[in-house]
Amino acid sequence: MDLPLLGALEGGGTKMVCAVGTADGTVLDRASFETGLPETTLPRLIHYFQDKGIQALGIGSFGPVDLRAESKTYGYITSTPKPGWAYIPFMPILRDALEIPVAFDNDVNAAALGEWKLGAGCGLNSLVYITVGTGVGAGIVAEGRLVHGLVHPELGHMLLRPEPGEINPRGVCPYHDGCLEGLASGPSIQKRWNMPARELPPDHRAWELETGYLAQCCANVIVAYSPERIVLGGGVMQQEFLYSRIRARTLELLGGYVRSDIIERTPETYIVPPALGNNSAVVGALLLANQIIHPDRG
Repeated sequence: MDLPLLGALEGGGTKMVCAVGTADGTVLDRASFETGLPETTLPRLIHYFQDKGIQALGIGSFGPVDLRAESKTYGYITSTPKPGWAYIPFMPILRDALEIPVAFDNDVNAAALGEWKLGAGCGLNSLVYITVGTGVGAGIVAEGRLVHGLVHPELGHMLLRPEPGEINPRGVCPYHDGCLEGLASGPSIQKRWNMPARELPPDHRAWELETGYLAQCCANVIVAYSPERIVLGGGVMQQEFLYSRIRARTLELLGGYVRSDIIERTPETYIVPPALGNNSAVVGALLLANQIIHPDRG
């Protein structure tokens, strides 16, 4: 049986990734657009999807977003610092223009869904996906379902202790003093060292700080949610040497309190890169689209 054509939109603060594919994770077409102002960006997204023959669209958007279906602002981007995007009815605009069912979640929840169903978390009952890039966010799967809660989790804004030698302990977050995003995101690294992360060599002091902050994050996630796997993705995690360093430092921070053979003896299978590469959120958005037309399929 042929699978229905579905649309996927990974709405990021830097770029919008549009794709057409199927519920098995196959991506048939993909395009990327800069995230400019809404009045220029939204028409480009609508134009991309209009002639693709998709039956439903799944959106994973940067946030914060309103995920309460009963809310008057359901599908809106809310209190974002992204210029021009605060309280934009992102999902309703696309739904009304395309006249198809649209599923809506935040971008890291979409990525978590993709990795859980078809990537690094296949067969598990719980997983936390953390993206480290322009911002830092996390999607949580617990007891076999995505966690939304009152609004949705914002682990990128957990408060951290400054690492030894930190020269900018406040960080770059406009909302919080010393949060994970403010201390470990790509813009934070650039502000601290006056160059982007991708240009820093592996032995640069920057990576000691980054390791410390991401290990603090992983330790906090472990004691708070006890997931069966942690997936670290995003542009900053393209530095593959970070994984082994973060695993070792996380064990140090746990101090032997959380006892698990998986964490202690095989950390390389516990804190892992995304199996879907840069398609985690796109695949997750395809799954969201499939859920809205086949809600019985999970």
